[in-house]
Amino acid sequence: MPKAAGIAYRESGKPQTAAKHSPLILIHGAGGNALHWPPQVRRMKGRWILSVDLPGHGDSDPEGQSTIEGYVSCLETWLDELAIERAIWAGHSMGGAISLMASLTLPSRVAGLILVGSGARLRVHPSILDATADAETLSSAIELIMSWAFSSKTSSQLVGLVGKRMAETLAHVLHHDFKACDQFDVMSRLGEIRAPALVLCGQDDKLTAPKYSQYLSDHIPQASLRLFEDAGHMVMLEKPDEVARVIQDFITQIQLAPGESG
Repeated sequence: MPKAAGIAYRESGKPQTAAKHSPLILIHGAGGNALHWPPQVRRMKGRWILSVDLPGHGDSDPEGQSTIEGYVSCLETWLDELAIERAIWAGHSMGGAISLMASLTLPSRVAGLILVGSGARLRVHPSILDATADAETLSSAIELIMSWAFSSKTSSQLVGLVGKRMAETLAHVLHHDFKACDQFDVMSRLGEIRAPALVLCGQDDKLTAPKYSQYLSDHIPQASLRLFEDAGHMVMLEKPDEVARVIQDFITQIQLAPGESG
């Protein structure tokens, strides 16, 4: 995998005149990696897409962060090294928090927002914070998270695969991710966001209930909401074709950088 600023990423569909285009960057959630985004989203036809492993995750080198602002700063450096001025930021859960914070602190670099299973505030259940604080209880923490992360109609094979990937994350990195989420709160600032936003959520999401997505849709000035039946917190893995199609439509509709076609 290529790296920039120590951050590993997967790239698809880079145009020859990349300087005139705004790519889609895919940012995973707590304890995840780029593979939390299914191939249908990571490799959409006609789109320049970069899927990152956040610092401390997957194949990336830098240490994980303990604040959402820390992750935004790392991604800003990563974008600088790739000479990317603007991007459409798509984030799942904690990745959504990162994208929201970027839209508030780096507004000129955000061409659009895609917020998946996320919220303006991400309080974490104390049992998750406690269990991830100790490496000896990490497996029980992951088991608990997986029990809340999917619709009851999702295949056990997919649940097991996602749990296995999360178990590859170092315990302290996972704990710091959840601490960062628990401290995150931009509920009073959503009205400042000027980028168009697409909000996606599974109707069976137990970690970030649909009311969180509804709040985002109601308070971000240019936002639309799409709910998916028979899907939970990992909606992009549970409904990959449908999610990819909705994202494609959103990118086509929003106003992109000058000289750029949809």
